Amino acid sequence: MRILITGAAGFIGFHTALFLLNRGDTVIGIDNHNNYYDPTLKEARLSRLKNNDNYNFHRIDIIDKEAINHVFESESPDYVIHLAAQAGVRYSLENPYAYIDSNVIGFMNILEACRYYPIRHLVYASSSSVYGANEKIPFSVEDKVEKPVSLYGATKASNELMSYSYNHLYKIPMTGLRFFTVYGPWGRPDMAYFKFTKNIINGDSIDVFNNGNHARDFTYIDDIVAGVVSSVDRHIDDKNDCKIYNLGNNKPVELMQFIQTLENIIGKKAKLNMLPMQNGDVEKTYADIIVSMNELNYSPNTNIEKGLARFVEWFRDYYKD
Repeated sequence: MRILITGAAGFIGFHTALFLLNRGDTVIGIDNHNNYYDPTLKEARLSRLKNNDNYNFHRIDIIDKEAINHVFESESPDYVIHLAAQAGVRYSLENPYAYIDSNVIGFMNILEACRYYPIRHLVYASSSSVYGANEKIPFSVEDKVEKPVSLYGATKASNELMSYSYNHLYKIPMTGLRFFTVYGPWGRPDMAYFKFTKNIINGDSIDVFNNGNHARDFTYIDDIVAGVVSSVDRHIDDKNDCKIYNLGNNKPVELMQFIQTLENIIGKKAKLNMLPMQNGDVEKTYADIIVSMNELNYSPNTNIEKGLARFVEWFRDYYKD
């Protein structure tokens, strides 16, 4: 298959591209390598992909409509996995326009390209952040998502609405994936687990928000990739097919337990800087994955101890700590 991946030098995009290349697919990668976090990490990911004869990379921004259309026209992808986005909840308080540009206008450009250069199926990244202030747990794809508490969550909810309308109007099969706190090797330096690991190793303090009273449905990258690929591969009979799935671990971990696990793996105690809840944050995330298990054969099987151990091993090797 010819599969286009946006955000291909990003965390999930890199791992997904690597998996698809290893199974023999042709992958067309798009990424702008912006500086939201250290671009050298993105370059390092790219270097592991670009020597594969079945990998074609385009360094462009998804807000560039003409460049996106050119890639679709010249590469003729069968499937699109749209992962490019401005990520991060807290950064949306500092630079809200980045989220509108990338997550709304950029997504619109991808939808329009799929319309004018027809594909078989669009799989795109949503987020657990769409659940926002929802109090019922675990979060189900059947729940209403009307109360996002961050602009990031609002843009991801808008993506789901936009995809529904394009599916209805132009009969493009769509699958949205709500990711729950993805972690693992080659991860994002802006994420808490990455910062915690770096600071604990270096003997620096870590910021613990909400005084540690958080819980997250941490989901290991290999389990996420399995869900993404299953979404691409799922059989679609009807062009009106427009689905949403949760990709989580279904096992929330308390933040203090998470920190203790990291301490045990690293062999060093953390210096804790206890802080109040941050704007845009939520106390707990917890994925109901019954629909994903039934329809995608999704079965996450990496516990937090194993997943964090793999991450710390990668971190120490990559940064030579």
